[in-house]
Amino acid sequence: MKRTSQPQRPLVTADGDGVVGHAGNLLLQELADRLGLTRALSASLASSFGRWRQHDPGTVVRDLAVMLADGGDCLSDLCVLRDHPDLFGIVASDATAWRVIDGLEGAGLTALRQARAHARRQAWAQGMRPQRLILDIDATIVIAHSEKEDAAPTWKRTFGFHPMLCFLDGTEEPLGGRLRPGNATANQAQDQLDVLDDSLAQLPSRDFPEPGLVRGDSASGTHAFVEGVRDRGLRFSVGFDIHDSVRQAILRLPEDAWVPAIAQDGEERDGAAVAELPGHVVAGWPVGTRAICRREIPHPGAQLRFTDHNGYRFQVFITDQDDHDIAYLEALHRSHARIEDRIRCGKQTGLRNLPFRDFASDEVWLELVLMATDLMAWTRHLLLPAGTARRWEPKRLRYCLFHVSGRLCHSGRRLHLRLQRSWRWVGLLVTAFSRLRGLPWADTPMRLAALPTTSERGVLSR
Repeated sequence: MKRTSQPQRPLVTADGDGVVGHAGNLLLQELADRLGLTRALSASLASSFGRWRQHDPGTVVRDLAVMLADGGDCLSDLCVLRDHPDLFGIVASDATAWRVIDGLEGAGLTALRQARAHARRQAWAQGMRPQRLILDIDATIVIAHSEKEDAAPTWKRTFGFHPMLCFLDGTEEPLGGRLRPGNATANQAQDQLDVLDDSLAQLPSRDFPEPGLVRGDSASGTHAFVEGVRDRGLRFSVGFDIHDSVRQAILRLPEDAWVPAIAQDGEERDGAAVAELPGHVVAGWPVGTRAICRREIPHPGAQLRFTDHNGYRFQVFITDQDDHDIAYLEALHRSHARIEDRIRCGKQTGLRNLPFRDFASDEVWLELVLMATDLMAWTRHLLLPAGTARRWEPKRLRYCLFHVSGRLCHSGRRLHLRLQRSWRWVGLLVTAFSRLRGLPWADTPMRLAALPTTSERGVLSR
């Protein structure tokens, strides 16, 4: 029997020089600098922190956001950046980062949001602006494994928090988020409107060809919320509970009232149809409200509910859009489900674990998670070519780009980062850096002392 040959095992030593790990994080750090996020943070926090001896608070916040985008989930993970000062600069200690977070409690949240809005304005100017304004709102559960301030039992019989989030469809940017106790209800209209106001304040412009649309599930289907949306000059598309009167209206529809449903690509969806319900179903709702029902044969193994009939599953939503193509309106509303993927990606970017005991500190942490998710969205849309790479989720971005290793060396009075030429995604990463260096530097919101930037510390070469 022929023995299977084994690859030669190298001798492992700890005497390497100039080798850096997680080198792709330089992409995130410099993007924050180039879009003006770092300087905007420094300007916003200057009055709150006064004069610092070594670490500027804006730089500390930027490094925390980069650490979260890299996959860290606690302050001690800053060591990944701190261990490579030649590449990432001098990174604050855990104690200094904690003091910055402690100083941001309360009024500091406004400063962080203003800085994010400033950087978003620059990102939209470089091509991030969506074709239509569509805001998705939803709540999620963050489990706490220890006694933390305002952690409480949730409706899913777990223990933790119940934050409310809002994402911008089309760019996947997280515009707003509010941390709430675990026993907060999902249909709290005031919480939803507060998050909506935070999100609208993040927008560089609301000048779009079509009115802005706010989407939500049945937890958003309350009079207070939809009226608040209308008061803000927006339209709504939210889930609607199927009460007995609604169910009876569905069953009384003639067969010719149903039209084939369409998928996201515009093709007809097998076994699914949509119909508009009579106006009395939405009596008492704002003028122009319509109720649209979707029926579909459930997938194999799914359990039918008491509101289902004749083998069909029914779902109803209400909207004040005036488009006559109800199949298009239903497909547009169903796209709200994409927020589940964005929340899942947020939990992979620091939201799964709120590391602090104090509720106010965890509020700051949530804002840092939103900032890190912004950085990843801007990276995909501004620096990566159109296609598969723009759809990569955090795990794939880290595995292929952010966690790549390289070697630092000096040549011609310049600092070079040399990447392995046989690395499968090296061309993609070099292209991303090339696009990054082609972006114009953002204007600062106010006059500031010059801050060291990552571009002044080195250049990239293969």
